[in-house]
Amino acid sequence: MIVDCHTHIWQSPEQLGQVDLGEPMKSPRWRSARPLPARSAWRSVPAADADHHWAQSSAVDKSIVLGFKSRYLRAEIPNRYVADYVNRFPQKLIGFAGIDPTEDSAKDEIHAAHADLRLRGVTVSPANQDFHPTDSRAMRIYSIAERLNMPLLVHSGSNFTEQSKLEYARPYLYDEVARAFPKLRIVIAQLGQPWVDETICLLAKHQHVFADISGLLTRPWQAYNALTSAHQYGVIDKLLFGSDFPYTNATDCIEALYSINQLAQGTNLPVVPRESLRGIVERDTLGLLGLG
Repeated sequence: MIVDCHTHIWQSPEQLGQVDLGEPMKSPRWRSARPLPARSAWRSVPAADADHHWAQSSAVDKSIVLGFKSRYLRAEIPNRYVADYVNRFPQKLIGFAGIDPTEDSAKDEIHAAHADLRLRGVTVSPANQDFHPTDSRAMRIYSIAERLNMPLLVHSGSNFTEQSKLEYARPYLYDEVARAFPKLRIVIAQLGQPWVDETICLLAKHQHVFADISGLLTRPWQAYNALTSAHQYGVIDKLLFGSDFPYTNATDCIEALYSINQLAQGTNLPVVPRESLRGIVERDTLGLLGLG
């Protein structure tokens, strides 16, 4: 089974406020290690409405759809919008609620997301929501998520605005969270880039900490190094497939992933075994996240 654990939808770009959630990827049919063209502004990305998402989801068996909310950057992809979409196709789609821990209503919203909207997980972004990962308000949300068996997806690094708080973005800050809530499944998005090594340490240290590879494949050299490190550290089995739709799509990402060793051709550089790459694509993501 192929599970895309990182996709977005929205009704209009205005719902993103000042947030840039991803970056577009050109064709992955690389013939050299030349960098991809500079990314375009997020407002020029393809449509991310529910119908477009559904049309692009045929390459996978399951897809996790993420809400998002940030008082700080005036962004909101409504949980209701996500829920209305995923509940139309419950056999294929799983919704995660966007929760902003800095809001007084956050506790009520996570309970409503679980009980009323039937959303299965939570997503946060400390750097883009202006909170330290161990802020007491956030810790209360993690406690509820653990109790409700709702995995937590963290937009940790990359995709920053000028207002984003880099001091809150470092993946290692979730070490304390993982110690405090050992049953909480945590997914560090985009392998925590640019702090990939910190994320790899977390994967090795904590049973229920995982990472997705969304966004990595827009930078083939960085992706190659990150995947090689994960393999050499013995944690590649904790990497989950994610496309970062609408900035990319699952078909191109799978092809890019299987092509990653092209960068090492004709050199003495190490390669990632193909079975390990296949393992990422076919990972039992739902079982690992307690969503099976």
